[in-house]
Amino acid sequence: MDLTGYWVSVVSEDWRYRMMTPPKGDAGGVPLNAEGRRVAGEWDPARDTATGEACRAYGAPGVMRRPGRLHISWQDDRTLKVDTDAGTQTRLFRFGGGAPAVPGERSWQGTSTAAWDGVGGRGATRWGSLRVVTTQLRPGYVRKNGVPYSESAVLTEYFDAHPGPGSSSWITITTIVNDPRYLGQEFITSTDFRKEPDGSKWNPTPCSAD
Repeated sequence: MDLTGYWVSVVSEDWRYRMMTPPKGDAGGVPLNAEGRRVAGEWDPARDTATGEACRAYGAPGVMRRPGRLHISWQDDRTLKVDTDAGTQTRLFRFGGGAPAVPGERSWQGTSTAAWDGVGGRGATRWGSLRVVTTQLRPGYVRKNGVPYSESAVLTEYFDAHPGPGSSSWITITTIVNDPRYLGQEFITSTDFRKEPDGSKWNPTPCSAD
């Protein structure tokens, strides 16, 4: 499947958590443990801005849920590049084992390895989802209001392309966050994007902590 092009998020669920910043401590639907709830209750956007941490909600486990647009292209034959206009972030999905992780080197987008998941029938194989696993993350937020994930988090995503209403093309991204420090179980969401004809509406904006 061809994921390249410009895509716009379609916010048809979790409006109150995605289109606006919820109040501090509002973590409805996120399976936080006691430590996660404590950390969420200490969210301070002014502090994040002052310490250069305004991009905490734009790390890989949260950025795809930010309303906005994606630009997906091939950086080279083995690397799929995903730019987000929300927070002006760049994610790199590396095929064939990915880039070697450097101990202690973490970033908002981490290190992502990608593979096509094949599904078979009658001895034949067709390609289904794009599976992306991301580690080496800096601690951040799965929601804008300080609902946390830690540096121990592992992010698994499945990208599925499918037709939408009329002749439109859509991507659904199923996101699974595992974090033994702040979550009592997996945090699973699905996010929809509709393909746009061109990049005329592309509008990168910097990270905002509030």
